[in-house]
Amino acid sequence: MLKGRSLIEPLDFSVEELDALFGLANEIAEAPEQYADACAGKLLATLFYEPSTRTRFSFEAAMLRLGGKVIGFSGEANSSAAKGESIADTIRTVACYADVAVIRHPKEGSALVAAKRTDMPVINGGDGGHQHPTQTLTDLLTIRREKGRLNGLRIGLCGDLKFGRTVHSLIKALSRYEDMEFCLISPEELVAPEYVVRYIRQGRDCGYTEARHMKEVMGRLDILYMTRVQRERFFNEEDYLRLKDTYILDAKKMKDAPQDMIVMHPLPRVNEIAPEVDEDPRAKYFEQAKNGMYVRMALIMSLLGVGV
Repeated sequence: MLKGRSLIEPLDFSVEELDALFGLANEIAEAPEQYADACAGKLLATLFYEPSTRTRFSFEAAMLRLGGKVIGFSGEANSSAAKGESIADTIRTVACYADVAVIRHPKEGSALVAAKRTDMPVINGGDGGHQHPTQTLTDLLTIRREKGRLNGLRIGLCGDLKFGRTVHSLIKALSRYEDMEFCLISPEELVAPEYVVRYIRQGRDCGYTEARHMKEVMGRLDILYMTRVQRERFFNEEDYLRLKDTYILDAKKMKDAPQDMIVMHPLPRVNEIAPEVDEDPRAKYFEQAKNGMYVRMALIMSLLGVGV
């Protein structure tokens, strides 16, 4: 169903296609050894023009655990981009060697440019402050595994809602499900862009509220999705230093949360979640990271059309 396609933004796949993908990811999570040779003889290219730990490692781990192999680079300086080569030329060259590619780039729209220049499946691993669809798949799988559904949920999104591409992608994806309530928690300087709020307004019986402090909404959340204030997205260092510690989740704040609320975070965190919260059973961000490997395994298999 997904063979030969690319994933550039969360809405590239229908809700039904996502359900099938998550079903496969769940099967992999339950019995990963059964998929150890699913991608034998296949090659994944990782084209990372900016730093990454979880996204890059999870893609590489996913392909290796499927029995495939990985080539690629980490950092623009380690590629021919340092010589002035265009993304279009890079992806066409890489397609001569690999079966599927994942690209992360600081410029918005770069993954789309790459996908239009090749018939090889291309996965957007994050393009600037725009989209991060595989993180969205990770988030959706985690919510589904922890809550058993992807509708009728109250989700608080806290921190940098202006530049946070993970938040933008997640809101866009969840707005397709029914009866979703979004609580947008941020300082005025980092509120969600209008085009992101528009997704909610156009959703299926979806609504939203804005808050400046976690305590205003904590008691009625099913999910609290924390984000870091990203230094690299600021043009003014003074603004970053002034805002970076605005929202810190600690054990005291967790006392106001429902016992069945879960805490998520795309990672890396800086200090927006105190280490003491790690011991709370509601903290699911490391499980979330592991789910990222499983859903990327399912994605690679589906795009290559192997074992599905």
